[in-house]
Amino acid sequence: MHMMYQVVLPAFLFAVLTMPPAAMAAESVPSYEQAREQFEAERRQTSNGPKLSPEDRQIMQQAGEDLAASMPDPGLEVGKKAPDFALPNAFGKSVSLYKQLENGPVVLVFYRGAWCPYCNLQLHTLRESLPAIEGEGAQLITVTPQKPDKSLEQVKKDDYPFEILSDLDSSAMKAYNLYFEVPIELVDVYRRNFGLDLADYNGDGRYVLPVPATYIIDREGIIRAGAADVDYKERMEPAAIVEALKRL
Repeated sequence: MHMMYQVVLPAFLFAVLTMPPAAMAAESVPSYEQAREQFEAERRQTSNGPKLSPEDRQIMQQAGEDLAASMPDPGLEVGKKAPDFALPNAFGKSVSLYKQLENGPVVLVFYRGAWCPYCNLQLHTLRESLPAIEGEGAQLITVTPQKPDKSLEQVKKDDYPFEILSDLDSSAMKAYNLYFEVPIELVDVYRRNFGLDLADYNGDGRYVLPVPATYIIDREGIIRAGAADVDYKERMEPAAIVEALKRL
């Protein structure tokens, strides 16, 4: 599978949620995979994006291989206690995971930032899936390394009604075994080819990202299902999230 910014990376899914086709079809939630396929088809047709040099492609490939080797099993296992955290939301208010669990299960999503097109695809499908998620008594909370002002821009632009929390000291990403530092060579590739400086989003000197991950956490704080993948294009399907909530 070809990737725009990185090569295909080995993946680790720490919960395999199997759903019959009929159950998948019954859920009135959008498909992330279908949205991704449409996005990539349109990109191929329009030939958008920079033309990377062989040297820059090699840097991306090496960075992807190094990440996969250093994090063969990202994330936390099903059955583990979810680490608590208190992080600022887009409006600067501190939000505690365990406090929110008092109101019911939480779907916890770690994503890279507003600059990431695949993160935006995921968040859009999750926004459209909120009625089904909330119908199971759960709430959606997202975590990103970006600054609250960048999250606020997302909230206003895309009308997100769920919490977007900023992990400004990387403590949550580290607690959930998702944290990694972006190699400076890759940082330079992003600058040269995409006009992207991660520090503009994360803060000075913070060239860090999470492996994208989704967790379904019950009211007792136990991880009941989830997925984490070093291939940042791969995300847990909304239908699988809803099915996991039904099983709680």
